[in-house]
Amino acid sequence: MKKISAIHLCIHQNVRLKIAKQLVDRLKKTFCFLIVIAFSSLHSLSASAQPTLAINNAGAVSSATQRLLSLDPKKIELASVSAAVVDSRTGAPLYKKHAELVMPIASITKLMTAMVTLDAKLPLSEKIGFTEAQKEANHNYYTRIRIGSELPRKDVIRIALMSSENMAASALGDTYPGGIKAFVKAMNRKARQLGMVHSHFVDPSGLSEKNVSTASDLAIMVRAAASYPEISEYSKTRSYTARFSNPGYSLRYGNTNVLVHRDSWEIDLTKTGYLNEAGRCLVMMTNIKGRDTVMVMLNSYGKRTPIGDAGRIKRWLTTGKSGKISSSAKHYQRQVLQQLMPEQLALH
Repeated sequence: MKKISAIHLCIHQNVRLKIAKQLVDRLKKTFCFLIVIAFSSLHSLSASAQPTLAINNAGAVSSATQRLLSLDPKKIELASVSAAVVDSRTGAPLYKKHAELVMPIASITKLMTAMVTLDAKLPLSEKIGFTEAQKEANHNYYTRIRIGSELPRKDVIRIALMSSENMAASALGDTYPGGIKAFVKAMNRKARQLGMVHSHFVDPSGLSEKNVSTASDLAIMVRAAASYPEISEYSKTRSYTARFSNPGYSLRYGNTNVLVHRDSWEIDLTKTGYLNEAGRCLVMMTNIKGRDTVMVMLNSYGKRTPIGDAGRIKRWLTTGKSGKISSSAKHYQRQVLQQLMPEQLALH
């Protein structure tokens, strides 16, 4: 009997061990399953949080842009006949005033001159000369540069942009492969490539009133020009001493935009222009509250008016109100528009 009881006990112990082993195995599987579920849940939570973060960030960017787009255009007054304000990063138009009027653009032309020259990959250190023919092509316009002298191409571009030296612009066109005719063709080809559909160029200096564009087109050109580091650097140079050779002499040049000297302005690119037919013109890219903004002002009333308009645009972008312009400026605009509008209507 004792032998049978021992056998039964052994059997029971084996059964208990087997059951215990099965329970352990089940517990292990259950534990692993729970770990997998927990990990998957955490992963899903993390993954779902990322799109939410991206959406929130996108919303922040969108709200900043939306604030600019929602500014009241009735609360800005400019003394320029035509104007455009564009967000440089997105290309979104923030403000337009007769921005599709085709108008003479004077020396704003020189931005296109600089782009075409740089596109040609001509040696910037190469010395190029100034000739009597170039001066005649500029209608013998006043210049301090001596006929026959030479200057490195990079310095020629610099003084053409920062100080609007007309002989410099003419020399750039004259020394282009194929000469001035090929250069002008390249200017118009570049304009078409950029989508400047209402622009036309006839010379590199801008002395002809037949160099025409619109404020909207010029905003496109400014954004394109800003992608050239040389143009950005040269155009905002405050002052520069150009050292000519053959014969050797030096000329000091200053920037035609006084705003480059003011610490309250962070200017990335600028160009001024003036002709009797074009009035006072100014284009620039400037940083306002961390956003690069393109400003285009054409045919402004008075010598200092483009500077005043730039300040009014900046004030409008930051406060929502620009301030007022003079009654004489309003009268000037009415006179100019009476002359321009019939011509514009005839084009359509």
